Amino acid sequence: ANLLWALAKLVDNGHEMTSELEETAAALLPRAEALRDEFNSQGTANLLWALAKLVDNGHEMTLELKEIVAVLLPQVDELKDKFNPQNIANLLWAMAKLVDNGHEMPLELKEIVAVLLPQVNALKDKFNPQNIANLLWALAKLVDNGHEMTSELKETVAALLPRAEALRDEFNPQGTANLLWALAKLVNNGQRLTQTFKEALAALLPRVNALKDKFNPQDIANLLWAISAFGDLTDAAAAEPLVESLLAQSDRYLQFTPAELLMSLWGLLACSAKLYLERNVSNENGVLECLINRLFKHLENEAIDDEMDKRSMALAAGWLGRKCPVEPHYTTINSIAQSNFCAQLQSALPSLKIEQEKSLHFLPPVDLLLPEHNIAIEIQGPSHYVGHDFQTRNGSTLLKIALLQKAGYDVLEIPVNQL
Repeated sequence: ANLLWALAKLVDNGHEMTSELEETAAALLPRAEALRDEFNSQGTANLLWALAKLVDNGHEMTLELKEIVAVLLPQVDELKDKFNPQNIANLLWAMAKLVDNGHEMPLELKEIVAVLLPQVNALKDKFNPQNIANLLWALAKLVDNGHEMTSELKETVAALLPRAEALRDEFNPQGTANLLWALAKLVNNGQRLTQTFKEALAALLPRVNALKDKFNPQDIANLLWAISAFGDLTDAAAAEPLVESLLAQSDRYLQFTPAELLMSLWGLLACSAKLYLERNVSNENGVLECLINRLFKHLENEAIDDEMDKRSMALAAGWLGRKCPVEPHYTTINSIAQSNFCAQLQSALPSLKIEQEKSLHFLPPVDLLLPEHNIAIEIQGPSHYVGHDFQTRNGSTLLKIALLQKAGYDVLEIPVNQL
């Protein structure tokens, strides 16, 4: 456990992942498997953390590595009452990282998550900022990769929020970025938007401004995405320190990976959309517009295959009034609510021309279009709202509405619960 932990730490701090190092790690796996019943709580947590960290830094996800993970999972169950907060955070972080790097999510892993959640609740007042950030990041990443958003998982998140709020001034840059990213992901996947959640978010956002000069590219990308994903829940001005940080070092965005650039691009677009809807101005000469243009130009010549990334480029092209370098594909779905409303509208106004699922300027299709009147009607289901509350529109919804308005359309939004 100590040896693999040390190798993982060295690699994480810049040591090259050499073939000799990989071979050494691989050589120890059979020994670890043979001694599986002798690992204590600390050793089990350290070993799984080390394996996840090595894989995250390039170690191959071999069959032997998958086997040792499978062998150690029952040990986690057996030792569940002996793990301290750091052990629990490291274990869940390790599982999330392994899954994110291609390890399938077997039933045993889901069961282990369920086993550890009560331990988090019992020890919630002993978690430090890094534990909280890692733990919530891990839960968000597991859910993002297919783990069910269970009531127990929601309760665990809710239980940690007051602790996160109390320790808000102690989160470091990475912890702040990971925590806000995790909260945005969790609420997008069904975490309830309670008053406690809103208070915790409001308490954590000023931390972004306090640390604005210390965020690395990945932190900035995650924060821009998170703040934008919260839509109506946050002030668009919350993103300004991040934008200022990027502009202060004009070449900083060149350090971003294409994935980080695309995440940042979407975040800047959603922030701009919110400002546009609030102030009814396009900010064409402002810093946001300038940075969107820079990121778009930098990505124009990249090979973009992921469908969601193509959509981000299309949205940026629409916002800037530029030619789109990719052609996104949108799935058209006529919901029952949408079809019924369309039929009622057509029945009431037989001469009215109505088009359904019409895609305009490479934008996602509008539910109903009245082309003779330049009116777009959007039937908004729960996925258009933060926490599915039918009140707080999320970043994607704001961006689509702003883009349609910029293109000259009046947009009528009808929450599906009001039909």
